[in-house]
Amino acid sequence: MMNDKSIKTALVTGGTRGIGKAIAEKLCDDGHDVIVTGTSKSNDCSENITYRQVNFLDDKSFLSFERFIEKEHIDILVNNAGINKIGEISEIPLEEFDDVVKVNLRAPFRLTQLVIPKMKKENWGRIVNISSVFGKVSKEHRAPYSATKFGIDGMTVAISAEVSRYGILVNSVAPGFIETDMTRTILGESGISEMKAKVPMARLGSPEEVSKLVSWLVSEENTYVTSQNIAIDGGFTRV
Repeated sequence: MMNDKSIKTALVTGGTRGIGKAIAEKLCDDGHDVIVTGTSKSNDCSENITYRQVNFLDDKSFLSFERFIEKEHIDILVNNAGINKIGEISEIPLEEFDDVVKVNLRAPFRLTQLVIPKMKKENWGRIVNISSVFGKVSKEHRAPYSATKFGIDGMTVAISAEVSRYGILVNSVAPGFIETDMTRTILGESGISEMKAKVPMARLGSPEEVSKLVSWLVSEENTYVTSQNIAIDGGFTRV
């Protein structure tokens, strides 16, 4: 059993489904107090997880959430919430590009601003930004998404350089093709079969596999890994 000092408060954005849900549940299993966000009024989170509704596209909703976070002491921040807009560059409305930036890049930036001061006082903190293999490589019709995922890697490096001296470790995790509802919606069954053929391990990853990596990165066991963008992709980006 973990002692009281090792129990941290973790915030996982977009923690009601897919990768985010798996991360939240793993951190809860690790013994941490976990807060998750989602856009729906209702959720099916475990009774041991605190749920907060917030829409990062709505300034009023986000401001209300900021006030909540300012009163909390967040030891672990996992910026997982994200959206994707797929299409030809000439056909994507600027408003949709702005939406992707707000959720995928601006929200993590702002939440990091809010949690850093208290982490500095404790001389301990862990931040993991959930990026994507499309923040390492890209393909057609992914301009808004890749722009934000490459961007969050750059933000990770800059923030890590600034705060690592305070015992705050900041990393990105770049999942490959993971078995989630979003993956199936975007790729479809034929697309999934095509992707499996391109992954050296010849399968999709699971949200639980991603959660185990994040769990270690935010743990007391991680004492020297920071400023990294770690792919968990079955070898996809290395072949």
